[in-house]
Amino acid sequence: MNPTSDVVIIGGGIVGSSIAYQLTTAGCRDVVILERESHQGKGSTGKSMGGVRAQFSTDASIRMSLFSIPFFRDFEANLGHPSGYRSQGYLFMATEARHMNYLRANYEKQVAAGLTTAQVVSTDDIVRMVPQVRGADIIGGTFCSTDGFVDPYSVMTGFTLRAVDQGARVVRDAEVTAILRDERGVSGVESTQGAITTRTVVCASGAWSAQVAKLAGIDLPVEPLRRMLVPTEPFDKISHAAPMTIDMTTGFHFRPEGLGLLMAWNDPEEKSSFNTTFDRAFIEKILTRGVHRFPVLEEAAVNPSRAWAGLYEMTPDHHPILGAIPQVAGFYVATGFSGHGVMHSPATGKIMADLILKGSTDMIDAKLLDHARFAEGRLIEETAVL
Repeated sequence: MNPTSDVVIIGGGIVGSSIAYQLTTAGCRDVVILERESHQGKGSTGKSMGGVRAQFSTDASIRMSLFSIPFFRDFEANLGHPSGYRSQGYLFMATEARHMNYLRANYEKQVAAGLTTAQVVSTDDIVRMVPQVRGADIIGGTFCSTDGFVDPYSVMTGFTLRAVDQGARVVRDAEVTAILRDERGVSGVESTQGAITTRTVVCASGAWSAQVAKLAGIDLPVEPLRRMLVPTEPFDKISHAAPMTIDMTTGFHFRPEGLGLLMAWNDPEEKSSFNTTFDRAFIEKILTRGVHRFPVLEEAAVNPSRAWAGLYEMTPDHHPILGAIPQVAGFYVATGFSGHGVMHSPATGKIMADLILKGSTDMIDAKLLDHARFAEGRLIEETAVL
């Protein structure tokens, strides 16, 4: 490795690679990504469901989506690499008045922020979109046609390739062992591949961010949470043009994937851990909820060996921590996305590049997502969490 760098990014997943791309695009070419694995994407990026949506309940999340989704749409034209973006939409289905009122309130916020492709839908609309649904108790929902899916690994690769073309370097098998400091703040990084002198370090280490931040003497309220995903074998009883479909009663949701479906459900009994072993007992749990809403899923075959588990990096308010840590000058964090890291990676890269190079960003009110909000009691309430 070169002995010096303007910016060192710890973590080569989709968030770290996006930051590197945006920094080099803005003219900061001396950027190093340190990736502890032998190749990128072995953490949460490569295990993500790949959903992207603008149907959130807070202004910051909505605005980050309004930047990110068109970015995914135009990704190949602008970066020369496919994002895999498919605008099949997200469909939220409500069976209770409180859920429907919540969806309508969110819709109003989304429209106010500039989202033009969302709509409130009726039970009949929902049945037309997904005819296999058991809709007797459904009272309505919301749908956004520009929500959809991307290929996280391909997006990460596209960000990385363009960043490298623009001057960035990627060092793999480089686990960070120390973050050096002096009276001015950050002074360098030591890793298993050598040391780098730098005045700017960005922690983009996903579920492992708290351990990395401790090397700089910072406590981050970020905890890992296992999330399990279950693909079906080839299954044609539900259209492969169906949207991401969410049953708000149970939280069960699915989207088309290959020749089958990819099913997800957040088990409320799951506790914080770094466990990424898939629990086969989860299949019965998820299928019970899936069949309840879509009886045809009783005919779907599942191979447990094809299911997998990954990690969310959770914060107390389900919002990321973005920006500088004032206690250690030159130390920045981009973590804690609570399941939204892939979908908000384009916006995160731009926000972080703005904050590092200019000290401010026009996309969002960056103070809302700073580290200090936890100590100051400024937590954000984001209820649109899957």
